[in-house]
Amino acid sequence: MDKPPYGGSDSDPIDDAERNPITLAEHRGAFGEFGGESTGLIDRTFQERIVLAGVTLDRGDSGATEASMDELARLVDTAGADPVARVVQTRDAPDRATYVGQGKAHELRNVSDSVDADTVVFDNELTPAQQGNLEEILNRTALDRTAVILDIFAQNASSPEGKAQVELAQLRYRLPRLRRSGRVFSQQGGGIGTRGPGETQLEVDRRRLMRRVSKLEKDLSRIRKNRSTQSKARRRTSNRSVAIVGYTNAGKSTLLNRLTDAGVLVEDRLFATLDATTRRLQLPGGEAVFVSDTVGFVRKLPHQLVESFKSTLDVVVDADLLVHVVDASDPDPEGSIAAVRSVLDEIKAGQIPEIFVFNKADIAPDAARRLVRREPNSVLVSAVSGEGIDNLLSTIGRWLRQQTVVVELLVPYDRGDMLAMAHREGEVLATNDDEAGWRIMVRLDEGSAGRLSNFRTDEPTGNK
Repeated sequence: MDKPPYGGSDSDPIDDAERNPITLAEHRGAFGEFGGESTGLIDRTFQERIVLAGVTLDRGDSGATEASMDELARLVDTAGADPVARVVQTRDAPDRATYVGQGKAHELRNVSDSVDADTVVFDNELTPAQQGNLEEILNRTALDRTAVILDIFAQNASSPEGKAQVELAQLRYRLPRLRRSGRVFSQQGGGIGTRGPGETQLEVDRRRLMRRVSKLEKDLSRIRKNRSTQSKARRRTSNRSVAIVGYTNAGKSTLLNRLTDAGVLVEDRLFATLDATTRRLQLPGGEAVFVSDTVGFVRKLPHQLVESFKSTLDVVVDADLLVHVVDASDPDPEGSIAAVRSVLDEIKAGQIPEIFVFNKADIAPDAARRLVRREPNSVLVSAVSGEGIDNLLSTIGRWLRQQTVVVELLVPYDRGDMLAMAHREGEVLATNDDEAGWRIMVRLDEGSAGRLSNFRTDEPTGNK
C-alpha cells in the first residue's frame, strides 16, 4: 500500500502542520525567512497578499500613524505585493514579546485568515524575538517596514556598488534573525576531541554570513576612499559641489536631468534611483558646479541602509550646498521634510546650507505657492515643464557666492605657481600687471583664501 502523503501512518492523525510540509521559509509568497530571489526578501512569482499592522504609541498622533500606514501600503505595492487589509492599534508601550500584545496578535491572525493573506507587515520595527513569536501566533510570515524597504532596494540596485550596499544592509538585518532548527550535523572523527556533534547549521550559516559581511565592508571601504580622493580632487578646483536631496519620488532625478541632461532613470515609483550621479553644471554667473543626485529618503529609513550607503551619501556630507527637493503635491510635506532632515542629521550633514525646491508646481500650483511663502529660502519649480528653473539656478549661484570672499592678491612674477593656484581654486575677476607682479582680484572660498593669505594686499571685500 502506498504511503500516506507527507509521512505518518494510516492510523496516526495528521494535523494541518504535518499535512503541509511548507515551512515559514517556504511559505507561499516567501517574504519568508529571507526566501524568494537571492537578492530580495520577497518572491514575486505571484501577487502576494499582505495585511498591514500599525501601532500608535504613548498617546501619539493617530493621523501620523495613518499617514505612515498609507506610505507602508505604497512600499508594499512597490515591492510587488498586494495590501488587502490593515489593522491599527493604540498602546501605551510596545509589548516585549509580540509588540502588539497577544490579543491583537490573535486578531491579526483572524483577519489574515479571513482575507487569505500570506504575510503580515508591521509598520514598526520588530526585534528578532518579536518576529519569531508573531510568526508562531500568526501561522504565517511576520515582517517589519525595514524588510520591505530592503527588498525594494534589492530590486532596484543596478551598479556593483549599489548591489554591494544593499546586500550588506540585508545581511546586517538577517544576522540576528537566523533561526534555523539548529540540527546537529555529526562530524565524527577518529581521535580525542573529534567525536560527537559538529557544528550546527545555524553556526555554519552565521559564520558564512559574517565572512560575507566582512568582505563587503572592505570593498565598500575601498570605494569610499576612492570617492574621498575624487572629492579632494574636485575641491582643488574652483568648482563647488551641490547635492540634491529629498524624499523618495520627490523628483530629484527629473530635476538633475532638467539641469544637466544627465539621462538618469526617472520612474513614478519609490526608490527608482539608488546610485549617486554627478554632473557638471554651468550657472548663469559663469560659475561651474558639480551637481549630484542621491538616494531618496523615507520615514523610518532603516539604520542598516544608512550605514551601508555611507559611501554614496558622502556626496551629501562633502557638498557646499544642499538642494532639498520637496513634492508640493505631497499631502504631508512637513513629514517628508522632517524625515529627510533626520537622515541628514544622522550622517552629520545637518549643518550644510540648504535651499528648498518645491517641485511639481504643475500638479499642485496652489500648494507650491503656499509652501514657498512659508519657507523663505525656497523656490517653486516644475522639473517636468521647466517652470522656475532659471530662478533656481540664480538662487544656487547667489547662495554659493555667499560662502566666498573677494580678495586682492599681489603675486610676484617669479611665483607663477601661486597665480595658477588662484585660477585653479577661485574665480579670477580681474588681472593687472604691476611693477612688483600680477595684481589680481579673485573670488575664493575661505580655505583657498587662507592658503593665499601671504599674497593678499587688503582685507576681504565681502560676498558679491
